[in-house]
Order: sequence, then structure tokens, then C-alpha cells
Amino acid sequence: MASVLFKGKAEPIEGELPQVGQTAPDFSLVANDLSTVSLQDSAGKVRIISVVPSVDTPVCSISTKKFNTELDSFPDSVVGYTVSVDTPFAQKRWCGAEGVEKMKTLSDFKTHDFMKNYGVYLTDVGISARAVFIVDAKGTLAYINVVPNISDEPDYPGVLGKLKELTG
Repeated sequence: MASVLFKGKAEPIEGELPQVGQTAPDFSLVANDLSTVSLQDSAGKVRIISVVPSVDTPVCSISTKKFNTELDSFPDSVVGYTVSVDTPFAQKRWCGAEGVEKMKTLSDFKTHDFMKNYGVYLTDVGISARAVFIVDAKGTLAYINVVPNISDEPDYPGVLGKLKELTG
């Protein structure tokens, strides 16, 4: 079983991490306006999916704001999502306070199915590992970065480089 470091301890991850080249698992998550969002809603676009334990923690906040800012340099054919177990109400409050609009926050608070299907659910803690997935316009996983230590930021150059490659 895979694991990541959380507070210095190896925490097991539930679910199997999909692989680059596979079709991205679909999902049904709750947006901060309480609508339901699926991967198919953005079909035909390149999607960056940043998975974080909670937007209300420092590293999650930093990475979500960084991706939000970086999306300005990409065409409208790129959609950004931040997925966490935070409630939609907490996500909405955080987005308002931080001015985050481009990275749409999605909540997996009900079932944790997204995190299990994407192989990033920390069973013993009830949150996700930190990870970034890029899904191309055809729905194929083009990039995966699971951060080995949950307190570290994702590989921004790798993520942004893959986005640039996919958007020409």
C-alpha cells in the first residue's frame, strides 16, 4: 500500500493511483455554490485538478492561490479545480476571503469517492494526500504529481510545463 508523510508519519493511501495515459475517472463533486460538477462538464478542455487536504491550511492556500494566478496565462480552454474534503460553505468563504475565482473549489466531503478513485485518500486521517492531476482535452490523464510529504508544495514547474505543452 502506498503512503505519504503526514506530520512526520507514513500514512497509508486508500485506492489505486491511476496512471498517465489512462482515462481519468469521472467524478461528481459539490461546488461552493452547491451545484454538482463532474469531469464531463469540462469535456474538451484541459483540466488541472489540484487535490489538497484543506484550503484553510497554509500550503493548500499557497498552492491554490498560485494555480489561480497562473491560470491567467493560459487560454480559456484550461479549467482549474481544487478538490478537498472541506465543506462547500468553507470553500466559498475561503475563496471570497482570498479572491480565488479561476480555481473552482470542489468538495468531496460526502463520500470521499473522488479521493479513493484517484488513489489519494488517507484512510486513517480522513483527508487527501496533496496531488495534482492534469487531464487532457480527450479525458486522458496526462500528468500526475503526488507530493511525498503532505507539508510540501506541488511541483509547480512540472505542472505548468505540462499545461504549456498541452495548450501549445
